[in-house]
Amino acid sequence: MNWWEAALLGLVQGLTEFLPVSSSGHLVLGQHVLGIEEAGITFEVFVHFGTVLSILTVYGRDVLDLLQEAGSALAAPAGIPERYAENDTFRLGVFILITLVPTGVVYVLFKEPLEAAFGDPRLASGMLFVTGILLLLTLLRPNPKGRLSPLKAFVVGIAQSAAMIPGISRSGSTICVALYQNVKPEQAANFSFLMLLPVVLGATLLKGLELVEQGATVSWLPLLLGTLIAYVSGVIAIKLMIDFVKRGNLQYFAYYCFLIGGLGLWLL
Repeated sequence: MNWWEAALLGLVQGLTEFLPVSSSGHLVLGQHVLGIEEAGITFEVFVHFGTVLSILTVYGRDVLDLLQEAGSALAAPAGIPERYAENDTFRLGVFILITLVPTGVVYVLFKEPLEAAFGDPRLASGMLFVTGILLLLTLLRPNPKGRLSPLKAFVVGIAQSAAMIPGISRSGSTICVALYQNVKPEQAANFSFLMLLPVVLGATLLKGLELVEQGATVSWLPLLLGTLIAYVSGVIAIKLMIDFVKRGNLQYFAYYCFLIGGLGLWLL
């Protein structure tokens, strides 16, 4: 992989990881259309690390608060019910853990067919239409004002599981499903990005272990360039997405998904 391919894929990863247009779908289509060879596990590990840094940059204080609450709860487990009832931060951490249940189950049961789907650009194109429909449906819930609950968090986790299919946006599906359940827009967006952190960290760890086992050689310039661009573009994308969700303007991303999905089905 040369430097411009790394820069392009890093930009695509950073922007589409957080904007509701499917990072996996864009990477599948981008590599196919531009004739870029598969990025490889080393590049995947590093650009995913870049997106982790994006989340930590925007939500660093929230992540520290969540970790502190988790540590306090583990130190005094008898007080967990009271802490859950009274502490918003601890409750948010519980909701994030709940989302990992369906995500983990789906990954374990369907790992091979999900990975095989990444070789099918027409599938990714078709799933972009699904993402577009999910985004358009938010117009039916113009002013959500509710809060998260354990059940709502579990349903959002199911949406995250569906987003393992290339072309279905993870941020788009999780935010939309939260809005459908009457969760306030800003809370829906913040929850979507915070719940991504353990998923990306877990995926990065697994890929990193695989990288060590393979003993792959590293070309540092494209690797670091792609990571840096993924990080910077990720920070920008998170802030843009929060603004779009607050304004209730997700339908604009739907039109984009329909356009790219249609072009993919037509040209591929």
